[in-house]
Amino acid sequence: MSTLRALRRRIRSVQNTQQITKAMEMVAASKLRRAQSKALSARPYAVKISEMLGNLAGAASELDHPLFKAREVKNVALVLVTSDRGLCGAYNANLLRGAEHRLRAAPPAGSRPVVTSLVLVGKKGRDYFRRRRYPVLAAHTPLPTEASLEFARTLTQDLIARFLSGEVDRVEIMFTRFISALNRKVVVDPFLPVGAGAAESAPTSSIFEPDAESIFAELLPRYATAKLFAALADALASEHSARMIAMALRARTPAS
Repeated sequence: MSTLRALRRRIRSVQNTQQITKAMEMVAASKLRRAQSKALSARPYAVKISEMLGNLAGAASELDHPLFKAREVKNVALVLVTSDRGLCGAYNANLLRGAEHRLRAAPPAGSRPVVTSLVLVGKKGRDYFRRRRYPVLAAHTPLPTEASLEFARTLTQDLIARFLSGEVDRVEIMFTRFISALNRKVVVDPFLPVGAGAAESAPTSSIFEPDAESIFAELLPRYATAKLFAALADALASEHSARMIAMALRARTPAS
């Protein structure tokens, strides 16, 4: 008789778990629609301002703007964008594994060692690397519930300040690029100096009004903020899609 009661309790527990995970799946799906819309709408602006900057890059060689200055890389800041919450499948695990692999990677033979430090965005990354012996420059938590231009601007200003002060010579962003609800990809994008990793452009004969210095002084921070905002929007959409799929699988998988 006691075995039958235990079996009934087990059945009720499984049913309750399925109801909870089904509700979480529906919430994640609702959040995904908003996050996906914001991620896709952020890309055209980021792409267009990147194209504009690319067209003017030839003129940048004649300027002495510090955000364009590529110097010998001794210190790299890796901005790792994870989530604040779990229950999203392998979303965070893939990012943490990729970051650790990058931190452990040996430099090419004959090259000088490069120190890679972390700028952690999200509680999962902060909590994971707090227990490990890797250099951490800063941690930004909690994250906004939706992609925030103000948060992106604040983070951009912090990264630019570290670059201009010489604390780091290069800044890269590791995040999950949203492709579709079923498809995501962990990527590493160069962030600073501006134009890092891009093909060099031939000098242009552009005419600047009022002047090139004023235009670049206004354009470069906007470019950096737009690029970071697009990355954060992609990451949030990827998180919600990963959680939706994880909860859908959990709700449909019988407990063992």
